Amino acid sequence: QVQLVESGGGLVQAGGSLRLSCAASGRTFSSYAMAWFRQAPGKEREFVADISASGDTTVYADSVKGRFTISRDNAENTVYLQMNSLKAEDTAIYYCAAVPSYVLVTKAHYPHEYDDWGQGTQVTVSS
Repeated sequence: QVQLVESGGGLVQAGGSLRLSCAASGRTFSSYAMAWFRQAPGKEREFVADISASGDTTVYADSVKGRFTISRDNAENTVYLQMNSLKAEDTAIYYCAAVPSYVLVTKAHYPHEYDDWGQGTQVTVSS
């Protein structure tokens, strides 16, 4: 189990950028695949991006591909989400999540497939 704390959210104009961070506790961070999800008001939580335990493999939702970049620093127990060219529809609470690397996550990246979650950070994009 890991404890996760997100930061970096805020208010930004459309076309702008934000970088989210997720700090993890525990010495086994490098054994977890990490992901970012988001949830807009009145909508279900949706997958944004995933990164393997080693950082070699990344997966993105079509809606953010080419605009967002997920990365991690295992020495710092931190995962990042660089968000560029932000749009109003990116407005949501963003959550980071963790799952042990030996667990096979489906291509759908359902939220229930991830074990540990942070409290979320609000991202608001004004148009």
